[in-house]
Amino acid sequence: AMSAALVGYSSSEEEQEEEEEGGSRYGGARGAPGTSAGRPRLPAPAGLPGDPDPEEAVSDDSSRHGGRVRGFPHERGNWATHVYLPYIAQEEFLELLELLVSRARTYVPSLAAMEEFHLSLSQCVVLRYHWIEPFVRSLRERLAAFHRFFCMADQVKVYTNQNKTRTFIGLEVSAGHFQLLELVSEVDGVLEEFDLPTFYKDPSFHISLAWCVGDLSGRLEGQCLRELQDIVDGFEDSAFLLRIQWEQIRCKSGNKYFSFPLR
Repeated sequence: AMSAALVGYSSSEEEQEEEEEGGSRYGGARGAPGTSAGRPRLPAPAGLPGDPDPEEAVSDDSSRHGGRVRGFPHERGNWATHVYLPYIAQEEFLELLELLVSRARTYVPSLAAMEEFHLSLSQCVVLRYHWIEPFVRSLRERLAAFHRFFCMADQVKVYTNQNKTRTFIGLEVSAGHFQLLELVSEVDGVLEEFDLPTFYKDPSFHISLAWCVGDLSGRLEGQCLRELQDIVDGFEDSAFLLRIQWEQIRCKSGNKYFSFPLR
């Protein structure tokens, strides 16, 4: 039986874009110089400096990215765009992740841990190059009034993407849902201005932790999921660890990153 999480929501191509262009196939996260002292470093863009068409640096050869299939074809001048809350993982979170992934691999050996973490506020949409600047300007205006807020992300859930080519394990938000819906409503407003698809109705907000190719939700649900939830519930200071304060919203378009600090 499919879980409510699967029926109500399918994880979009967003993580696929993150991985293809953030480059999990390069073996480890690479750092780019921080914009100011103390800021978390952003992953380096896939395009080389001065590359006139950085979005073309990404190949459609699925063998080069773990058998993943693009949700839409790459066309010249089209920029894959995604709005999200970045989560900077601390050491304790990575320890919890390691426990969860090693347990889940006893059910699905091909599971791979995510290398960066975020909570999506939009699907992955396609922007024309000349729309990026007005899109970002509009986002900045609509998000300017938002304050920092907390979420609890402590419920282990299994997700598949829309075309069932990949399965994810994520931590679903159990508190902070209302503020997230308010943010999505503003982001949706910007997407509508540009005739782009809005976010899912009744979304399951979550941070993806691990993924594998294919629809393996049947193996991960039930017994495996219960064991993973027990690990989360029993992890030292898990209530403190998984209470996340969001400090900024980020928009990634092709190889460009834009940041919107919360007040």
